[in-house]
Amino acid sequence: VQLQASGGGVVQAGGSLKLSCAASGPIANINGMAWHRQAPGSVRELVADITRLGSTNYTPAVRGRFAISRDDSRNTVTLQMNGLKPEDTAVYYCYMQIKRTAGAKTNNYWGQGTLVTVSS
Repeated sequence: VQLQASGGGVVQAGGSLKLSCAASGPIANINGMAWHRQAPGSVRELVADITRLGSTNYTPAVRGRFAISRDDSRNTVTLQMNGLKPEDTAVYYCYMQIKRTAGAKTNNYWGQGTLVTVSS
């Protein structure tokens, strides 16, 4: 199983970006999906997550500006980021909890990271 993230780039403060992450390989089902980020010199932090039933959770710093969604028919998770601020600059990583077959245990998978740079 591999996760491929895309959509990062450079944007001015106040702008928007949409990140996408697609899982490929043998997949029976996907439980939780999430986006994390890591700014230079900082630890990786959770940005937003979404359960299989669609319940969402956001870190307070992005609540009201970011929106996470999932499409289980395409094994994808997206992060719509609006009202971007310079402090949102970071490498963003997607994350999924995946069962490769119906009887297998759930494993955690990470995407390769996509850089988001917000200029002031």
